[in-house]
Amino acid sequence: MAENRYIVVEGVIGVGKTSLARLLSERLKSRLVLEEVEENPFLKDFYQDRARYAFQTQMHFLFSRYQQQRGLRQMELFSERLVSDYLFQKDRIFASLNLSDRELALYERLVGWLELDVMRPDVVVYLQAQPDTLMARIARRGRPYERDMEREYIRGLNEAYNHFFFHYNEAPLLVVNTNGIDFVNHAEDFEDLLGRIVSHRQGTVYYAPIERGTAS
Repeated sequence: MAENRYIVVEGVIGVGKTSLARLLSERLKSRLVLEEVEENPFLKDFYQDRARYAFQTQMHFLFSRYQQQRGLRQMELFSERLVSDYLFQKDRIFASLNLSDRELALYERLVGWLELDVMRPDVVVYLQAQPDTLMARIARRGRPYERDMEREYIRGLNEAYNHFFFHYNEAPLLVVNTNGIDFVNHAEDFEDLLGRIVSHRQGTVYYAPIERGTAS
C-alpha cells in the first residue's frame, strides 16, 4: 500500500503543530514546509487593532501561502516526501472570523480560484487543545506580537477550527487531542502517533493516545 507522502499538521495558534511537523520531517527524512508567519508585515499591527488591519493581514497570508503551495506542485513531480505545518484551506477560518462582510465577499472571489491550484494532502493531522492550554503555550514561547493576544480571541478561534474540521472531508483526517500527550518530550507518545499518521488513509479518526505505565 502506498505511503502517505504529503502530511499536513494543523491546529490553533500554540497547539504545537510546528513542533510536530519538525519531528515528523526529521524522522521521515522529508522536506519541511513551514508557514511564513513572522514575515507578514501587518501581523503585529493586527494583534493591536484587528478590525483595522485584518484585511491587509489576511491578503498577505493568502498570497504568501498560495505562492508557497504553487512551489510544492513542482516538487510533486519528483515524489519528494513533504511535511507541512499548515493547510491552505484553513485560511478561510481566519477570514470568516476577522473580515467584514464586504471584505469577506472580495476574499471569497479570490480564494475559490486559488484553491483549485493547491495540492491535496495524503493525510491531515488536526491537533486540538483547550483554550487555557493554548494560552499557556503561547505565553511560554514568548513571541512579542502575541503578548497581548486575548483569551476570548483564542477561544473563538478554537471553536472555529473545531467547526471547520468537523466538516472537513477533502483528505483523510486524524484528530489528536494534545491535552493528554507530550510528543515533544516523550518518545513513546511520538512513536505511537507517528505510526497512526503514516498509516491513516481513509475518513476521519479520533486518535486515542497510549497509556503510559506508572513508575513503581
